[in-house]
Amino acid sequence: MSNTDAFALPPWQNTTEGAMRRVGIELEMNGLELDEIAQLAADFLNCEVKKTSRYERSLSGDPAGEWIVELDFTLLKKMGREHRVASDLGDEIMSGAEDVIKWFADGLVPHELVSPPLPMDRLPEVDRLIAHLRKAGAKGTGDRVTNAFGMQFNPEVPACEAKCITAYLKAFLCLFDWLNTRADINVTRRLTSYVDPFPGAYVKKLVKADYWPDMDQLIDDYMEANPTRNRALDMLPLFKHIDEDRVLAKVGDERIKSRPTFHYRLPDCLIDQPGWGVHVAWNDWVEVERLAADEERLEACCKAYGVYLDRGVGRLLHNWEDEVEQKWLSKDA
Repeated sequence: MSNTDAFALPPWQNTTEGAMRRVGIELEMNGLELDEIAQLAADFLNCEVKKTSRYERSLSGDPAGEWIVELDFTLLKKMGREHRVASDLGDEIMSGAEDVIKWFADGLVPHELVSPPLPMDRLPEVDRLIAHLRKAGAKGTGDRVTNAFGMQFNPEVPACEAKCITAYLKAFLCLFDWLNTRADINVTRRLTSYVDPFPGAYVKKLVKADYWPDMDQLIDDYMEANPTRNRALDMLPLFKHIDEDRVLAKVGDERIKSRPTFHYRLPDCLIDQPGWGVHVAWNDWVEVERLAADEERLEACCKAYGVYLDRGVGRLLHNWEDEVEQKWLSKDA
């Protein structure tokens, strides 16, 4: 199987404007220094490295936009960017404090490689870049117990319409147990609550047959139940793109970036494991895409999942992941 063949494609490959949908990739890793990652990626992508701060590098020259390599630690990045006007003593104290924080962060805080929004047909290129970094010594989640590192991707939505987005949410919630089992999340990431599941009451509301709200109601319901970034499928960037004021009224987190994408945060980053790449989690995500695009199958799956949820303790006698495997995946799975 070629690297290209390893990637499944979703039913909706274009936006309503006709352009190929794009995907942004975020990879957390250690084992290499910031400048090593930046130069390795730049050489592979035929880009140039620019030092934008002490803890951030940008790679320019890709027609899709800039790649970013950074230390994934908000405080250090802020300190590294600031051009302070202070006395020499003040600068010395601040520099000392920054060095102490950096020393503490080393080994715990990952470096992050962030792509620009890439057309879907460039995803195999990202897998080749991962292999390039692996060969150079990049380490991921499984390298040591403190590595709570993730791989996140941001698929562009086909349309910023309530029905489309609701279909994706319904499909994701129906398949979440299966996705979670497949992802086999590292215990450290589970304990840090980066990818908390959706509340049960919200799940039951979403999978009901008559739940097809307008956009305002969809966002309000989501924000009421999920005023946090810590979801396996974080909808806040998309909803901020659609209605910024409505989102900021509930969550004022400056880390929420407005963008017309789903923010899928579940997978670990296993960059040091031979054969691992974006395709592993991407192909599972495509099952969400396929279910969302198939109205008849989505309706039947939601109905079955709703029955399962209503069983209470009876769920202990029924394995929903097995049912998903047997009945609710696409024929191409």
